[in-house]
Amino acid sequence: MMPAVNLRQLRFLVALSEELNFSRAAEACHVTQPTLSAGLRELEEVLGVQLAERSRRSVIMTPIGQQIADRGRRLLIAAGEIEVLAAEHSNPHAGDLTLGAIPTIGPFLLPRALPRIRAAFPQLRLFLREEMTESLLDGLHEGRLDAIVVARPFEIGNLETAFMFDDGYHLAAPPGHPATTGGKVTGTQLSGKSLMLLEKGHCLQRHALSAFPEAGIQQDESFSATSLSTLIAMVSEGLGITLLPNLAIDAGATRGTDLALAPVADACPRHVVMAWRKTSARAALFRDLAAILADCRRGLAAR
Repeated sequence: MMPAVNLRQLRFLVALSEELNFSRAAEACHVTQPTLSAGLRELEEVLGVQLAERSRRSVIMTPIGQQIADRGRRLLIAAGEIEVLAAEHSNPHAGDLTLGAIPTIGPFLLPRALPRIRAAFPQLRLFLREEMTESLLDGLHEGRLDAIVVARPFEIGNLETAFMFDDGYHLAAPPGHPATTGGKVTGTQLSGKSLMLLEKGHCLQRHALSAFPEAGIQQDESFSATSLSTLIAMVSEGLGITLLPNLAIDAGATRGTDLALAPVADACPRHVVMAWRKTSARAALFRDLAAILADCRRGLAAR
């Protein structure tokens, strides 16, 4: 029976294609140079092709050697994913987990939840990514992210979700603005008004415009912000009014600013959820994380 190609040989080949040096490739694979050279010779014998041109001064991959190295790299990635999948299935509360969140939620909630997550899951290594909703969804489907925190209404496709909380709004305006003097703001008071909002691409921009479906709220087209902090600063300078999510306010985003804030009682809130692929073996862990985040949100509201 003809010997088969093995992952160890492919790992040697991929390392050589990246380093183009036997000594560095052996170091990258944590083996001696003779071991790496012997493994590559065995691979050439099994495949019946020359994979690299060797000289005392340089290493040049042959065209077929480079093609095999490229495919070998993909096989090694897939093999690593199989190992991770098995580890996650045997102990889903351990190992690496990459969690994505939109910029209008992540900075205000995740730092406060991390100590509790670490205490609850000491074997879990959590990596956080802050991206727009579309990018988060792409990352989840591509496998770059394990779970995401997003706000609905937003089309997220065929994903599993765990609801965490509803997030309403406050009207933020310069001090003395007539819309904030009555204590609470209604959609009728905002009818036809123009708001300073985040730039297109932020789901909060769409959510704010749809907070009062019948009020005809418009965006101030002369300005759009890339972050809530910029938006708050612009309103503080008297340049306009905006809707700020309650989460950001409760987390202290407006603390120390010269703003008048008034709750908007009848606005349609955004629904904050955690989402993950239906095929994930870590659904129970994601629900546990969602519960911790929801409880941290309640703690912020009670401050």
